[in-house]
Amino acid sequence: MILHIDMDAFFASVEQLDNPELKGKCVLVGKDSGRGVVAAASYEARKFGVHSAMPVFQAKKLCPQAVFVTPRKGRYAEVSRRIMSLLFEFSPLVEVVSIDEAYVDVSGCDRLFGSPGQTAELIKTRVFESTGLTCSVGIAPSKFLAKIASDMNKPDGQYAIAPEDVPAFISRLPIGKVPGVGRETRRILSGLSIEFLGDVLKYSESLLVDRFGKFGRRLFSLAGGTDLSKVTTHTPVKSISTERTFARDVGDKRLLAEYLKRQAEEVGRQLRRKKFRARTVTLKMKDSGFRQVTRSITLSSPTQSSETIYRSAAGLLDAHRLEKSLRLIGVGAAGLVSGQVPVQQDLFDGPGQTNASWEKIDRTMDKITTRYGAGSIRKGK
Repeated sequence: MILHIDMDAFFASVEQLDNPELKGKCVLVGKDSGRGVVAAASYEARKFGVHSAMPVFQAKKLCPQAVFVTPRKGRYAEVSRRIMSLLFEFSPLVEVVSIDEAYVDVSGCDRLFGSPGQTAELIKTRVFESTGLTCSVGIAPSKFLAKIASDMNKPDGQYAIAPEDVPAFISRLPIGKVPGVGRETRRILSGLSIEFLGDVLKYSESLLVDRFGKFGRRLFSLAGGTDLSKVTTHTPVKSISTERTFARDVGDKRLLAEYLKRQAEEVGRQLRRKKFRARTVTLKMKDSGFRQVTRSITLSSPTQSSETIYRSAAGLLDAHRLEKSLRLIGVGAAGLVSGQVPVQQDLFDGPGQTNASWEKIDRTMDKITTRYGAGSIRKGK
C-alpha cells in the first residue's frame, strides 16, 4: 500500500503559522500586481473560488478582501525539509514529488506502525506536532490512486481505497480528475462519451494510442487499474527553466533579448551548481492573447554555458515571427547529462568564442559572485 502525503495550502498555511494575525483571513501568496499569479491560496480564500495559478486580477475580483503575502521560498524549503525527513522515519521508500507532497510505500510496515490507515494517522499527528501544519493523506494500492485519494477529504483529511474497491472507484472517477487531462483533452474525451475513467475501457488501447499517443496507453492502463509505477527515492532532474511575466506586454525583440540574457544566466548557474549539462534549449513565449508557443533547439554538444544558452534562445526568438506583443517569456534547458562529457571543439572559432571557453568564464564569474555577492560582476551587452 502506498500513501500520498499532501500538505494543506502549504505556502499560505506557513504564512498563517508564522503570523497569527493572518489566521482566519483570505491569504494569497504572490505579488499583488496586475500580471502576477497566485502561488497559493488559504482555504478561506478558496471558498470564493480562488486557486493557485490563477491570475491576480481575477483573484481580486472574486475575493476583494484578500491579503497578499510575498512568497518566502527559503522559509517554505526549510519547513519542507523537516517534513520530508520525518517521513523517512516511517519507511525507507519515500519519493519527494515537490516541496509539499510525497509518496510513502508502507508495504510490510504493519508490525512497526500498524495498518496503512493507522500509519497515515500517525504521520499526520507527527507532522502537526513538528510543524504546526496539517496534511491530507491518500491510501491506495498505487501511486495514481493514492494521489487521487489525498484530495478526497481535504483539508486535514484521510481517505483509503482498498484493493478490492479499485474497480468500483475507477468506474465512477470523473475523467477530469486524472492527472494530464486538461481542457482540450477533456473536450476530446467528452466527444467519445468518456465522462468517467471507467468509460475508457469501452475503447481499445490501439484506438486510444492513435488518438492520444503515449498518454492514450497510460489512460488505458489506469482505467484497468494496472498502474505499476513504483515509489522511487530519487527522481532525476529532467529540466531546468525560468520565466517572467511582464507588467506590460513587450513587443521589442531587443528588449526581449535582454530578458533572455538574464534568464539564460540563471539557468546556466543552476546547471553548473547541480553539475549538469543540457542537450536542448527551449524558448517559451505567451502573447497578449494568451497563446503559448515553445521552440526548441538541440545543441551539437551538451552545455552548461550561460552564453551558449542565451545565443541559442535568442536565435529561436529572432527566427520567430512576433505577431503580438508578449506577456511572458522563458528559457529552459533539457536533455540533461551529469558529470563531465566530451565537448566538441569548433575548428574555426577564435579564442574565447567556443562553448568550453564560455564555460570557463561562467565558472570564474560564479566564484566571484559567491565571494563578493550578486551583481559584483556582469557581462557586457
